[in-house]
Amino acid sequence: MGRGVHRAHPAPRSGTVLMKRRDVLKVLMGGAAASMLRPSWVAANTPPEDFFIFIHAAGGWDVTLWADPRNERKGLVEPASTTNLVTGGLKHWKDAPLDGDVRTFEILAPGGSSQRFGPAIGDLYDLRDRLTIINGIAMNTVSHEDGTTFSATGRHRTGGTLPESSIDVLIANELGIGQIMPDVSVKFPSAFVGDRLDRRAIPLRVGNVEAITKSFGRSTEFLDATDRSAISAVLSEEARELARGSTYPATYDQLASQHQAMPTLLTSDFTEAFTPKQLQAAYPQFDYRGRFMAAGAVAAAFAIEAMKRNVVRCVSFGLGGLDTHVQNYRGHAHILQELFGIIATLVKVLDATPHPTRTTAKLSHHVHILVVSEFCRTPQINPSGGRDHYPNNSALVISPRFRGGRTFGSTDLEQLLPMPLGQFTDGRRATTPADLLATFLGAFGIDPRRYMRDGEIVKGFLA
Repeated sequence: MGRGVHRAHPAPRSGTVLMKRRDVLKVLMGGAAASMLRPSWVAANTPPEDFFIFIHAAGGWDVTLWADPRNERKGLVEPASTTNLVTGGLKHWKDAPLDGDVRTFEILAPGGSSQRFGPAIGDLYDLRDRLTIINGIAMNTVSHEDGTTFSATGRHRTGGTLPESSIDVLIANELGIGQIMPDVSVKFPSAFVGDRLDRRAIPLRVGNVEAITKSFGRSTEFLDATDRSAISAVLSEEARELARGSTYPATYDQLASQHQAMPTLLTSDFTEAFTPKQLQAAYPQFDYRGRFMAAGAVAAAFAIEAMKRNVVRCVSFGLGGLDTHVQNYRGHAHILQELFGIIATLVKVLDATPHPTRTTAKLSHHVHILVVSEFCRTPQINPSGGRDHYPNNSALVISPRFRGGRTFGSTDLEQLLPMPLGQFTDGRRATTPADLLATFLGAFGIDPRRYMRDGEIVKGFLA
């Protein structure tokens, strides 16, 4: 394991490389094409055809029900059972003896695999060979705000402030600023921090998908479509004029391309494609009537449509309902099953959807999904019948760049606390969110040291 952990160092630079002003990256938008530039600092092994989905399962999930299953009483561990959980409707619940008439569940243990799953994994179990699970992530916090920030940025909050940018913003900054919408964030804990990032990487933050379509709306009281096109043309030409005299023309050329693409974004055909009604019609595979996470189904459908039209680089969304301190814990497994059902459907639709620029590829070949929460829940049941916050965590990655069908990391059997993963430069320790995010950046040739203070690339996670 000692050789599986690598601290990234800045890549050597031979000097400033200026981008040719007319280098073009074709961006398809529902049949229309716009010229975009690829920044000179994008990693050579990461083509601009990659897309990213980041999901925050808000509230703190019970990892013993899916990624790190427990079905025995040991130490502090009180496993899920027929006395503390509603088991009807759980696809993978199969009774196992616990105590008298009380039943727990049988752990799902695929043959020839290191993976173990609990009953809440739902439909995602069928895609287990593509899942990379990281258990035993040391959170060192039980605060919702701090845990959320730590999971998304790799740093704890400092005096209540956000210390670093979130993973979606970093990816958008490196790989997405040539897109019309580099990062769309729907209730995800996105953070844009500091003055070293391109301002175009600031996420479009909305409370729901419908607000995205509304942001495209323009008054026709004084300007009709012809007028708006003329204004867009003027702004585009002005940006290109600035590019001709700039030391760094790429920024202005990309801005010009974005202005040039605006008329397409403002057409009714384009904007209506992102309404919840149209998304539901286009992707009926999702369950839009789910009890807990129907909004997540709409967000997932939006991600597919936006990537198919090639107008985003990152889609990030958050889904709540997991903070089950009392008897509401009885439905916790069903909430997780619904969440994982959305993700499973998302992957299957991506498998069937052609890539917008690679004629022989499907979207799933170039989409990378990271799912996190702010912490997990206590191994013991509290007097109110629920589970409280606990400084351990698990994470899920679905990406061709990661080793699928594997589980990394572990927790001790009696307290569900993170165990050391291996030798890092600061000693033998457990994985942290910073390590996971650094590894995610490193998977795309991005040096995490450019953005992150903490974290090391764990090469063992990568394909």
